[in-house]
Amino acid sequence: MLKTEFYRYYKVKKGQNLRAIADYFSVSEYLLVKENALTEEIYVGQILKIPQERGDVYFVQEGDTKTLLCGSEEAYYRKNGTDVFYIGMRVILCTS
Repeated sequence: MLKTEFYRYYKVKKGQNLRAIADYFSVSEYLLVKENALTEEIYVGQILKIPQERGDVYFVQEGDTKTLLCGSEEAYYRKNGTDVFYIGMRVILCTS
């Protein structure tokens, strides 16, 4: 089966940082870094690729697991763009 991915593009404005942009589009910062192959800070005028998939932002709490929040570790990685997981981390929940 062919998987089609949809993106929107966004031009960084003065005073914005990656976290604010991630919050606005309800995606994780890690996913923005991964999708845009970022290795340096973002800059005014930079065009970012924003994945269309959205989700609810959640702060990881004691007892949470990737599987609990997303059904599997693989689904967590696809949704958040990282294997990193720690208490207090902001993640995007997987929805069915």
